[in-house]
Amino acid sequence: MRASLRYLALGLAGALGVSGTVLGGSAAVAHDDPRHGGRDAPVTAELPKVPTMTGGGGAVSSVDPLASQVGIDVLERGGTAADAAVAAAAALGVTEPYSAGIGGGGFFVHHSAETGEVRTIDGRETAPATFTEEEFLDEDGEALDFATVVSSGKSVGVPGTLATWETAAEEFGTMDLHDLLRPAERIAARGFVVDENFQEQTAQNAERFRTFPETAELFLPGGEAPEVGTVFRNPDLARTYHSIRHEGTGAFYDGPIGAAVVDASRRPATVEGTEVLAGELTLADLQAYEALLKEPTHTEYRGLDVYGMGLPSSGGITVAETLNLLEAYDERTGTGLAEVPDAQYLHRFAEATATAFADRNRWIGDVEGVPVEQLTSQEFADERACLFDPGTAQERPIPFGEPDGEYAECGAPGARQPEPAGGVSTTHLNVADRWGNVVSYTLTIEQTGGSGITVPEHGFLLNNELTDFNFTPVTEGVPDPNLPGPGKRPRSSMSPTIVLRDGEPWMSVGSPGGATIITTVAQILTGHIDRDLALVDAVAAPRLSSRNGAEEFDLGLADSEVGRQLSGLGHTLVPPPRRWIGNASAIRFLDDDRFEAAAETERGYGGSAMVVHPEP
Repeated sequence: MRASLRYLALGLAGALGVSGTVLGGSAAVAHDDPRHGGRDAPVTAELPKVPTMTGGGGAVSSVDPLASQVGIDVLERGGTAADAAVAAAAALGVTEPYSAGIGGGGFFVHHSAETGEVRTIDGRETAPATFTEEEFLDEDGEALDFATVVSSGKSVGVPGTLATWETAAEEFGTMDLHDLLRPAERIAARGFVVDENFQEQTAQNAERFRTFPETAELFLPGGEAPEVGTVFRNPDLARTYHSIRHEGTGAFYDGPIGAAVVDASRRPATVEGTEVLAGELTLADLQAYEALLKEPTHTEYRGLDVYGMGLPSSGGITVAETLNLLEAYDERTGTGLAEVPDAQYLHRFAEATATAFADRNRWIGDVEGVPVEQLTSQEFADERACLFDPGTAQERPIPFGEPDGEYAECGAPGARQPEPAGGVSTTHLNVADRWGNVVSYTLTIEQTGGSGITVPEHGFLLNNELTDFNFTPVTEGVPDPNLPGPGKRPRSSMSPTIVLRDGEPWMSVGSPGGATIITTVAQILTGHIDRDLALVDAVAAPRLSSRNGAEEFDLGLADSEVGRQLSGLGHTLVPPPRRWIGNASAIRFLDDDRFEAAAETERGYGGSAMVVHPEP
């Protein structure tokens, strides 16, 4: 079965024009000539989504088989994990345009086989230089309507994705963007087969997309979402990729593409009789943008080293605190997480994530003085663990703690804060190469469909990332680190994670899903490490996302015996805004230079796990 799927994948590479050489062949974007992606030449028939694959030579896992195959082909031709990640991410910008693309940003976590170091790239969007803390308030000082701001130019931050790709290629790769964007350009020009996930996301956003004529023309051909099985092409995006390949990222940050981004955000074109809030981006904001190389967060868990993304993401910090709390619960109860029944495991997990979110919401943002070292310390978690009761859930919201370095048996609690608003989109991919380099990369345009604004004649959606700022302080009288500000990067929940064992790569994992990303990543880690679930089963397991408010579940958890036991412990289980929580993927490093790639079996209609040389 795996071998036959590999042959299908090779057929896809040929259709992309990259079989034999990922970099070879014409890059023309004319669409009436079948040789260059005419209407009779779609990229390929649908490639099966395979949720798990084991083998050698390198691995890729993502939400989409086209993107995974592009990454595999780069690895097969000798590219590094960073090269493959950039090429695959560019492909996701075509096939997953409502979750990612050059109109957004993200966080890139990289392990170097040569140095043994884990480094990160902060490609988060930035606010315009004109932004203030009162940016999202009306004339009466009240918060603007969240949904109104989302679908407007006011929500658009300076995109960081292209700068991230360029930095990753320069720092960790062997290829340049001219080569790495070619497969994505071909997919955009020749088209891809619409699947259930693309059709469903388009239909869910159709009403919003109709507000913006450019978006409706591109994504609603004939006025409706494209049908499953039809071919979707994006010639404007193909031309945009082509320009960037030949002119460099300057065409975006200091050139005609950037000028189009600024104009689209400041003067969004809408249907007659409809107006949306204007944005404040300037070309100077784009010219000033930098993707920043940063150190990762780190904690130890069960003898493993867990590395994640630091500020302005809350992901690495909050995952680390969650894991530290679970170890503290073991110590307090005298029973390890691996030994308790399923309901008690999820009870502990929910209490840990809710506690960690209380501290996240109070302390984390793109400001000076965030106590990262204390928030990720075992000592702080030990103090916070005094609130835990194995027999009952704590009242929500749990009060935040004081990560001040002076810890008692049970520190005095702070205020109880509600959960801030946020979106639920994004995408994630993992790549490992034959040399032991690893990438865990989460990228986004925030909400599914971002701001809803497509840049005219360029084929990509702009983010609504600035709605990740808190519009008003979460709690009156308590400093809020996540208010908007000039050039500030909004707090994120993206949690690309790399795990090492004895200094060697052991696992890469991540997920989309807004604030649920943190709980999804932590649950996959504990499911695999503590509960002895196979990697694909840890990814596929029903999820519980407790973020210091009502606790969301999916895949029937609440109606199961375990769910009923959780309710009996005082947990309030509610369905998520959409049917699924996250759409995760992961890679494990096995013995003898082998890899196990894993993706979803059901969420998002399944993900895509591939290796270069599959085992029979």
